[in-house]
Amino acid sequence: MKDKLIVADSCCDLSCELKEKLDVEIVPLTLQLDDVDYLDDENLNVKDYIEKMKNSSTIKTAAPSPKLFMDRFEMAKEVFCITLSSKLSATHSNAVLAKNYILEKGEKLIHIFDTKGAASTETLIAIKIQECINKKMHFNEIVDFIEKYISEVKTFFVLESLDNLIKNGRISKFKAMLATALSIKPIMYGNDGEIDIYKKVRGLKKAYSELINSIAENCSDTRDKILVITHCNCLERAKEIKNKIVEKYNFKEIFIVSAKGLSSTYENEGGIIISY
Repeated sequence: MKDKLIVADSCCDLSCELKEKLDVEIVPLTLQLDDVDYLDDENLNVKDYIEKMKNSSTIKTAAPSPKLFMDRFEMAKEVFCITLSSKLSATHSNAVLAKNYILEKGEKLIHIFDTKGAASTETLIAIKIQECINKKMHFNEIVDFIEKYISEVKTFFVLESLDNLIKNGRISKFKAMLATALSIKPIMYGNDGEIDIYKKVRGLKKAYSELINSIAENCSDTRDKILVITHCNCLERAKEIKNKIVEKYNFKEIFIVSAKGLSSTYENEGGIIISY
C-alpha cells in the first residue's frame, strides 16, 4: 500500500511527461454516442471516438460508480481525489459516497477536491498536489493549500464548434445557430464551477487572441504560476498559442496535454482550454 496517492476522474488529461512525474490513478467515466457506450480509459482510441461523435445524434456521459473510486482509495493510506465540478457532473458526489463508505471500515485519510472545473483545471491541480507531496507536506497542510489554490485557478476556453454543446444540452440550438451565422466565437470561462461567457468576438483568430489577452486581464503576476493547455486534436494550434503566451508572459512552466475522451466530448475537435 502506498503512503500517498492522487486519484482523479478521466477528465484529468495527462501527457506522457506528466504521467511520469505524477502518481495519479485515473477513474474512468462512461461516454455514450447514441446507444453505444465507451469507457474513457487508456484503451479508448480518441481520434476514432472524435470521428464517431461527428455522426452521432446524442452524446451523453455517466459518472464513475462509487465502487470504482473505492477500489482506488484502498491503494493508499492518504488519498487526494480530484473531480470534475460538482455543478457539471455527479462524479464528485459519487467520490464522496465512496470516501464515506471507506472511512466506515477503518482509519484512512481521504479528501475529495471539487475542482470547480474540468480538463486543464484538473491537470493543473494534480500537478500542484504532487508538488506538495514532493515537499513532504502533511495531509492537512496539503488539503488547506490546494483548497485555497482551487479558489484562485482561472480557466478560459475557445471552442471551434458548438455542436457537442448542443447535443448534450449545454447550449440551445438557436443560440448556436445565431452565433455561427454571425461568425461569433465566445471566449468562455469557469465561473464558480459553471460555464459562463467572458467575451464574444467575431472570427476564430480574434477569439484565440482574446484568449491570450484574458491572462493579463485576470492575472497580475505569472512568474510563479504554471499554465496548462488542453487541446482537442489540434496540437499545432496549441503549440502556436503556447509560443504566443511565452512571448507575452513569464509562466514558470507551461504544459500541453491532449484531450482524452471526456474532455473531447465537451471540447470537440479544435477546442483549446487554458488553466493557470
